[in-house]
Amino acid sequence: MDLLDDLLAEVRARGALFCRSVAEPPWAVRFNAPAPLALGTMLQGDAWIVPDAGEPVRVRQGDILLTRGGGAFTAGDRPDTEPQIVVVDQDRCYATEDGPAGIGHNFRLGPRSYGLTADGSDLFVTAEYPMRGDVCERLLKALPPLVVVPWQPEFAPLLDLLGSEVAREEPGQQIILDRLLDMLLVRALRAWFALPDAEPPAGYRALGDPRIGLALRLLHERPARPWTVADLAAETGMSRAVFARRFTELVGSPPLAYLTEWRMTLAADLLRERDASVAAVARRVGYADGFAFSNAFKRVRGVAPSTILRTSGETPG
Repeated sequence: MDLLDDLLAEVRARGALFCRSVAEPPWAVRFNAPAPLALGTMLQGDAWIVPDAGEPVRVRQGDILLTRGGGAFTAGDRPDTEPQIVVVDQDRCYATEDGPAGIGHNFRLGPRSYGLTADGSDLFVTAEYPMRGDVCERLLKALPPLVVVPWQPEFAPLLDLLGSEVAREEPGQQIILDRLLDMLLVRALRAWFALPDAEPPAGYRALGDPRIGLALRLLHERPARPWTVADLAAETGMSRAVFARRFTELVGSPPLAYLTEWRMTLAADLLRERDASVAAVARRVGYADGFAFSNAFKRVRGVAPSTILRTSGETPG
């Protein structure tokens, strides 16, 4: 496991919505309330994405679109095309001429495909990702509200397979499509974070350093181990002073400060689990007793861990 593995561990497409748009321009589809993280791509044709807050951006065939924050947006052939369809959520959409209560249109064109015509030359695919907890929040904070990742050669096999699978109806088909989109998400994030202007999560770029990357992987694989700077330096074959300096330069914080912050991020999510207790969570993130853990959690997060338990509807243990 590494940093990106951990950030994406709970991120999975489930029942992704596939939307085949109008055959010929003008066409536009409005997405009223996308999930905190949504992925889109044009399998055929180009499109404009018009967020409610922000400037229109062009998405060409094969580009990957990422939106975060749940803000509404419209996808269309031009920035000024009025939407003909409004997607309310995964199960509800309506034609703007009918209004939300209208029943005049049937948008289902085939397996997992929706739109106003079955002969569409443009095919826009979206997937929504449920994002819950502090671990996922670290990923969301690293992304602008709207990201367009230009087509990359490594996208091509996944996009080709997605295009061939989108209209099929066989057992397990939705799982295949969802997993294809998950792989596209990982590829898109890697491509985006590699760009000079991107701001990846703390420690992400340090993964490329053979020694500091190894230390980060060790911290993420075994966060509960009682690590010391000397232990990590020995694992990476560096002196303690050189390791501490290099880690801080690449990651942005000293090794044990990074470990404490990551432990508290994990702990915040563990505290929200059913039947969680302060003592049990303390042990899972490397603290021998709940008192030391509670002090560390309050110092880093500004609230006591018992507060997280109460707001999650659980009884402190």
